[in-house]
Amino acid sequence: MTAESALDLPPEEALENIFGCVCDLNGVLRGKRMPADQLEKVMAGSVRMPLSICGLDIWGEDIEGGAMVFETGDADGVCVPTGRGAMPMSWTRKPTALIPLWMNEESGAPFLGDPRRALANVVERYRALGLTPVVATELEFYLIDPSGDLPAPPCSPITGKRLTSDGALCLDELEHFDAFLNDVYAACHSQGIPADSAISENGAGQFEINMRHLADPLRAADDALLFKRVVRGIARQHGFAATFMAKPYGDRAGSGFHVHMSLADAEGRNLFDDGGDQGTPMMLNAVAGLLETIQQNALTFAPHENSFRRLLPGAHAPSNVAWGYENRTVAIRIPGGDHRARRIEHRVAGADANPYLVLASVLGGALLGIERELTPPPAITGDAYSLDLPHLPLDWATAIRAFQHGKLVPEIYSRRLQKMFVECKKQEQARFNRHVTELEFHSYLEIV
Repeated sequence: MTAESALDLPPEEALENIFGCVCDLNGVLRGKRMPADQLEKVMAGSVRMPLSICGLDIWGEDIEGGAMVFETGDADGVCVPTGRGAMPMSWTRKPTALIPLWMNEESGAPFLGDPRRALANVVERYRALGLTPVVATELEFYLIDPSGDLPAPPCSPITGKRLTSDGALCLDELEHFDAFLNDVYAACHSQGIPADSAISENGAGQFEINMRHLADPLRAADDALLFKRVVRGIARQHGFAATFMAKPYGDRAGSGFHVHMSLADAEGRNLFDDGGDQGTPMMLNAVAGLLETIQQNALTFAPHENSFRRLLPGAHAPSNVAWGYENRTVAIRIPGGDHRARRIEHRVAGADANPYLVLASVLGGALLGIERELTPPPAITGDAYSLDLPHLPLDWATAIRAFQHGKLVPEIYSRRLQKMFVECKKQEQARFNRHVTELEFHSYLEIV
């Protein structure tokens, strides 16, 4: 919806409110709520917000001693539209639209601490080589009952009974939540989000919705970010809550954010397709680059304390630095099927990760492999969990250090973003470290 079409809506559909929002490093939309008569002002790039909001911690607090607040005097940036237009929010009580923005510095230069800018820079490097990344994403999430203090599976809208068992690819579960899914698809259509197939996943109340392949990584990341907001909004409308936590239940499947990628040339030909099952040398270069950078960039795939509950060995999520053909026990999978659709599936990121950083790390790592003509180790066959392989960081602190000191991180991200993300994660980690859990009290209070 453009500014003109938004202002020309019939009276009964006329916008009353707008949200101008930028995405921070945690993937949280932050911004301003304004009356609809400010729409043209927002679209003209007249909104200003502190540059530091891109680096707030998960609780929305400034980074103590952070450079963005004190060294720069917490300077404002200029928020300009991403080009997506005004996105209708069908789940609000009054007609409302969200306007995606990204940050420039006062000088007009792109603010390199903005995660969308990081992805844009990687995409531009591909364009300079005459290459176009083609991307599709898969996002898993749980519907939960919001009435209690702790997450619990929802009750079926049809039977009224709480879901108690895992329902992988269960058609009944899809039918029970048909009204919710229909509204999600309708909202995606109104926002131009290319939602494709939906399945019932492995956990009770867990679903996965796939996005169609796009030759525009920025739009694919936009779609993933907006999709998460759509799902949460529609869930509330139906009396549920939706969570994209990587591991909301310790004893159930985690929620992943898988990325499929290939590369096209100027004529649209798939540069990973060799006419057979193996893929081209360029695809193998890309695989090698992903393996080379995966440990250093793990923080972008698993950015939170909870993220590492999903990546534990044996938890049915990747925990090793390995690749293979049609093998879901490795981090980098080459799906089978028609050779014309040959592609890489990156399986590490959790649904809690920032889509812009995930795609920047995936595309950036693949690009380094292509530029340096790296060669991957032999593909893994069989159960990768049972092999002695290099592993991903198994805890948050290790991932933070790897991103902070990784020699290849500045090959993908600006020093500004690298520093901001590390400062943010260290502040969050310090707060979690000070919190003593109920389980610790029960286990140790009168025993040790």
